[in-house]
Amino acid sequence: MKLYFAPMACSLSPHIILRELNLPFELIRINNKTKRTADGQDFRTINPKGYVAALVLDNGEVLTEGPAILQYLADLVPAGGLAPAAGSWERVRLQEMLNFITTEIHGGSAPLFNSELPEEVQSLFRRKLFTRLDYLAERLAEQDYLMPGEFSVADAYLFTVLQWLPVFNIDVQQWPALAAFIARIKTRPAVQAALAAEEASAPV
Repeated sequence: MKLYFAPMACSLSPHIILRELNLPFELIRINNKTKRTADGQDFRTINPKGYVAALVLDNGEVLTEGPAILQYLADLVPAGGLAPAAGSWERVRLQEMLNFITTEIHGGSAPLFNSELPEEVQSLFRRKLFTRLDYLAERLAEQDYLMPGEFSVADAYLFTVLQWLPVFNIDVQQWPALAAFIARIKTRPAVQAALAAEEASAPV
């Protein structure tokens, strides 16, 4: 498999899961501005949407969108325990959480990357994002991970998008439970390996 990624992008979450499951893969960096890949391709020929993550399977199929990639990878190694069995009620709850992260945290953060938005508009987006972070902080004050039990693909995704908060000058220490969650996830060997590999990758 090939995972196309950009540093500090949402592609970090499938990168973490690939390493959690010890799946063989090739990591290929792209330039988000030029859409060129480290192996010389136009990334839009791989994913016409033009953004990461994109996972190219061994049969040539291309899978995009983080929540779909995460569940696909988890299902490749059910014994890894990173997602409940497909069709179970617990899996529906996981999908509920993944949808919340992708729409309310990931999507809710996206406007804050746009420096051209007036401050009053950014403030509106920040206030909405903060209410969503309040909800997650309450949940994580009661349990170590987003879902009952152990680490799951949802935790890899939330960890990834919470990494953006400093970019927006948002201090995660406002939510001690979220700060503790980040610190807890960062101790995982797969997370450390993924972060190190992306930092060490050569710019495109």
